[in-house]
Amino acid sequence: MEATFVLLDGRRGELRGHNRSRAEQRFSPASTFKIANALIGLSVGAVPSVDAVIPYTGDANPFMREWLEPMGLRGAMAVSNVPIYQELARRIGLERMGEAIERLDYGKGQIGTNLTTFWLRGPLAISAVEQTRFLSALAHCSLPFPRKAQEQGAEITRVDAGPGWSLHAKTGWQNAPGAGVGWWVGWV
Repeated sequence: MEATFVLLDGRRGELRGHNRSRAEQRFSPASTFKIANALIGLSVGAVPSVDAVIPYTGDANPFMREWLEPMGLRGAMAVSNVPIYQELARRIGLERMGEAIERLDYGKGQIGTNLTTFWLRGPLAISAVEQTRFLSALAHCSLPFPRKAQEQGAEITRVDAGPGWSLHAKTGWQNAPGAGVGWWVGWV
């Protein structure tokens, strides 16, 4: 099993980790793209807030039963609801999505023509180093998007918190083609 780990020291701006060549290799972002998708959707007004309910339009027998319910981006992030984020992508549209990915300088930057699968099956790809830099910019609200959208997008990734700290994270699993790549990305 090949793996990598990348840590960005926010105070020093230094990257540390394991398996540098793997850390610089691009892979499909899979469900970690939900973070950027939410940010873009909020920025372009595809949804008014992270709690605005989006109807479920996916398969009658989804991967997870929890996906069957209409929900906002907050709930959909928590259960990694692919159909809700696919509907968000439709609302954003191919042109606006492509422009936003370019402004973010998100990985390879190519989304192709399939608006609902480009982050799952390609052509979009990103490295662990690029993911780390993207998330650092989001955590510091320094992306070229409205501050409110960045704050809301960051807030829905919070998985734990305590006095003076919070943990933000998102998983992703890309399993086609090939054996698969698992992601766990986030910040403290």
